[in-house]
Parts: sequence; C-alpha cells; structure tokens
Amino acid sequence: MVPVQYYLLLSAAVFCIGVFGILTRRNALLFLMSVELLLNAANINLVAFSNFHGNLTGQTFSLFTLALAAAEVAVGIGIILVLYRNFKDVDVNEATTMRW
Repeated sequence: MVPVQYYLLLSAAVFCIGVFGILTRRNALLFLMSVELLLNAANINLVAFSNFHGNLTGQTFSLFTLALAAAEVAVGIGIILVLYRNFKDVDVNEATTMRW
C-alpha cells in the first residue's frame, strides 16, 4: 500500500504548479487550466485521506468538486468567447478595458 505522504507530496506539487500558472500566465485558457489543477490537487487530498481513514466521505466531496469544476469550465469558456469576440485576443489584461 502506498503511504499517504506520497499522495500529499503529489497534491502539493500539482497545487504549486497551479498557483505558478495563475500568477505568471495572462492567457485566459491557461488561467482556467491552472484553476483546474488547483481543484484536482484538492481532490487528490480528499481521496487520499478518505482512503486513509477508511470511509467514503472524501470521495463523495471529490465528486462534488468535479461537478463544480465542470460548471466553472462552462462559465469560463463563455467568458473567454466573449473576450475573444470583443478584443480578438484572450489576454486577461485586456478585460480591464470592459469597465465603465
């Protein structure tokens, strides 16, 4: 059996990659992919601790998190399409010009 520490190390690495992607990228698609990495890191933790404690609660929360991620992608793609239609680019810095 694989120790829980390996799962936590994997989750921390995926989370750090996601945070790095959010802080350094200006492309809206890469920004959404980085948010997905953050959610998947949380899912790894939930499933690992659920397996460690021998119950299914963490796996159930993980399924809810996947549903939340799917809804987030649907809304995010809609925003990206509007951003591309208005500015012909998906740079998130251009979205500040959409204010009043």
